[in-house]
Formats: sequence, C-alpha cells, structure tokens
Amino acid sequence: MKRQLITALAVASALAATAAQADVTVGVSLGTTGPGSSLGIPYKNAFQLLPNTLGGQPVKYIILDDESKPDNAAKNARKFVTEDKVDAIMGSNGVPSAVAMSAVAAEASTPMIALTPMPPLAPERNRWTFVVPQPTELMMSAVAEHMKARGVKTVGFIGFSDTWGDLVHNALNSLAGPYGFKVVTNERYGRADTSVTGQVLKVMAASPDAVVVGGSGSPGATPHIALAERGYKGPIYHNHGTVNLPFIQTGKKAVEGAIAPTGALIVAEELPENFPTKGVSLDFVKRYEAAFGAGSRNAFAGYSFDGVQLLDAAVKAAAGKAKPGTPEFRAALRDALENVRNVIGTHGVYNMTPANHNGLDERARVLVRVQDGAWRLLK
Repeated sequence: MKRQLITALAVASALAATAAQADVTVGVSLGTTGPGSSLGIPYKNAFQLLPNTLGGQPVKYIILDDESKPDNAAKNARKFVTEDKVDAIMGSNGVPSAVAMSAVAAEASTPMIALTPMPPLAPERNRWTFVVPQPTELMMSAVAEHMKARGVKTVGFIGFSDTWGDLVHNALNSLAGPYGFKVVTNERYGRADTSVTGQVLKVMAASPDAVVVGGSGSPGATPHIALAERGYKGPIYHNHGTVNLPFIQTGKKAVEGAIAPTGALIVAEELPENFPTKGVSLDFVKRYEAAFGAGSRNAFAGYSFDGVQLLDAAVKAAAGKAKPGTPEFRAALRDALENVRNVIGTHGVYNMTPANHNGLDERARVLVRVQDGAWRLLK
C-alpha cells in the first residue's frame, strides 16, 4: 500500500511538472530603483493589469530589478535563460541595459522584447530582438518638422553621456540637413548628475534658436531647469523618453512649455475619433489611472502593455508548432514575432517584417506640450 502511494505521488508530481512546463514563461528585467526608476516603476506597474494568459496559454512573468545598471540587466537576462528557462525576455527601461540584455538573448536563441529604443545591432542580435518603442529618428522627425515651421536654424543639444544621449543626438544630426538647421553644441551629462551648470553655459554661449534635450524621465528635467534659471527664452524640446509625470514634478514651473514627441495614449481623450489607437489607449489609461491614481498615465507603462500584445499575437501562432519551454517553441516564437500584423497597441499599429523588428509608422507619434502642469496635445 505504501509503495502504491509513493508511485501515485510520483505520477502526480510528474504530471504537475509537465503542466508547469506547458506555461509560457517571460523574464522581465526593469530598473525599478536607481536613476531610471521613474521609468522602471510604471513599466512594472503595467504587469498588474495584464491577463494571466498569452495566446490562450497560461503565462508566468518573472520580474527582477536591475537597479538601472547594465551589468545587472545582463545578469538578470542570464538567470532567465539558464535557470528559469524562459520562452522570452523583456526589458529594460534604459538603452544601455537593453543592449546588454540583447547579447544574452542572441547567445541563448531566446526572443527579446526591448522596452526602449535600440541602436543598430549586429545581425545575430537583431535577429532575436524586437523593439516596442518608436524609433528615435521617427519621433525626433516630429520635433524637426515643428522646428522648421518655426524657422529654427540653429539647435543646441545637451543629453545623457550614454547610448540614449547618442541615439537622440544621432537622430537630430541625421535630420538637420533635410529640415534646414544646424546642431551647434553636443553637451553631455550623467543620469545621476544634479547639476549641469557648465554644460548649459556652453549651450547658451552658442545662442541657439532652440535646444533639444537628450535625457529621459526625471533626469531629463535637469538641463531644462538650468536653462530656465539662466533666462533662456527659446523653445526647449525633449524626446519620447521624457514624457511622464515625474518629469513635471521634478521641473515644476520651470518646464512649462516643454515640447516632446510621444505615443498617443498620453493625450488619448484629445485625439480625433478616427485615430487608430484611440480605443486601446483610452481603455488602458482608464484602467491604469484607476489602479495608480488620476494623472498617473505615462508612455512607459504603455510600452509594457504593447510588448505583451505582441507576445500574445506571436504565442497564438507558435503554440501550434511547439511546446513552451523548448528551443523549438522559442524559435517558433521568434518567427511569429517577425510576422505579426496589425497589432493595435497603446502607442501605434505594429506590422513586423524580417527587415523591420519594430513595425511602427507616423501613426505612433504626436507632439505634446507641458501646459498648466500636465502634458497636453500640441495643436
């Protein structure tokens, strides 16, 4: 009798293990502490609003804090693929961290959903990495169009001294010729710096018609505050990494008038009725603010939601070809991600191809301005 009981327990245990292996497992690394936390926290918050399935399959999310450090993000990614045997990884909220994760994803042949814009990657890394946020050049082209309409001829740049600063600066430079302006400064600062006095004085000495800040989140306000304190009167533009409430809370009245490109969810109520993402954006904003408070909407939580929408569409296709938890499923998931079509997210409509692992177009951007302490649609 005892032997029969042991055998029955062993069978039950094996069946439970089999059931667990059938779950889709996603490893998520985010900087919920450190200088990127004003972005990382809303990225993480969004996971509280998601269903417990992907493509009809049970899903388990393993969410770890990388402290906004690229080395930690890489370690988390390594843990996901070696210990947790995840089917996909997601992250992080800083470009250097996401780049570090992409190397692990490629090495482990595991699909990665990048939650921040990415620089050009080597072919093998690009093969396994799919990018949710809008490409930097796509977003900054909206800024360039606005500057051209205002007759801006010279632009001062100040941005992070890392990959994100490089991405914004490079996009700005690529747009300078076509839109008729010249970038006259390239000043940099660290994400954790509390003062940028020296850099801002150099920007102002160049007397630019406008200034573009290549920062993000709360630290993106630091140059804007310094420019305002020193009486700069020209327009100050930011990027889609800046559009959240902590930026305004940090800058207060100093950042009134700040202009930035962003996804449509930030101003969902102000969009035309026929705007393609309005319904999805409104629904997400309603649920997010019900959970985290009025005015808490932000672009970054929307990126998490959109990334999961892409996985949901891809899992539906991959589940018919292989079982979650296997190399075959990860390969099928990669192939499916590369071919998702017309996935409507909070930020835009995604149409991936083998040559385009982002799939967004001009429908994924609007310009917003800080007005009376809130981000409002720039009309």
